[in-house]
Amino acid sequence: MNQFMEWISQPWPWYVAGPMIGLTVPALLILGNKTFGISSSLRHICAACIPAGIPFFSYNWKKEIWNLLFVLGVGIGGFVAVNFMADPETIVISEATQADLAALGVTDFNSLMPTDIFSWSNLFTGKGLLFFVIGGFLVGFGTRYAGGCTSGHAIMGISNLQWPSLVATIFFMIGGFLMTHVLLEPLMKLTGF
Repeated sequence: MNQFMEWISQPWPWYVAGPMIGLTVPALLILGNKTFGISSSLRHICAACIPAGIPFFSYNWKKEIWNLLFVLGVGIGGFVAVNFMADPETIVISEATQADLAALGVTDFNSLMPTDIFSWSNLFTGKGLLFFVIGGFLVGFGTRYAGGCTSGHAIMGISNLQWPSLVATIFFMIGGFLMTHVLLEPLMKLTGF
């Protein structure tokens, strides 16, 4: 058992993890599912919980229960990985990245998510409201407006040769680069983050 835990807790190389992710597409197609992604599960939850009458939520959400179970598994897997399999000593951040983050006020590199940013005390500040609440809303709105999230479009949509998924993925990447390299640094300096 110890050997298994040691093996599974190591980072998997790209040539193992990549094909495993890629094989989800033919597996889903063989099973008769045409969509894959995390953001669609929010719609399924709303369809299950919100009374009928809203056209966007009026569909047979029970047919998509596998997606809800997948998201539940992602959450449980993340909890297990962080609380039972994580080794904080293996977190390696390049010195150049540490210097860039230190210039932005991030100096805690002892965990996967720096407490300088990700803490309950930050949530109830102006910057926390901006980054987590408003930012979270915009991410949720964007995924629904774009018809899916990055994983849904990039993995499933492009594999299905869907032109809108290719366009969405290109603009996800452009938006990410612009936010990171053009807007984030001035915004963090402005908010004192």
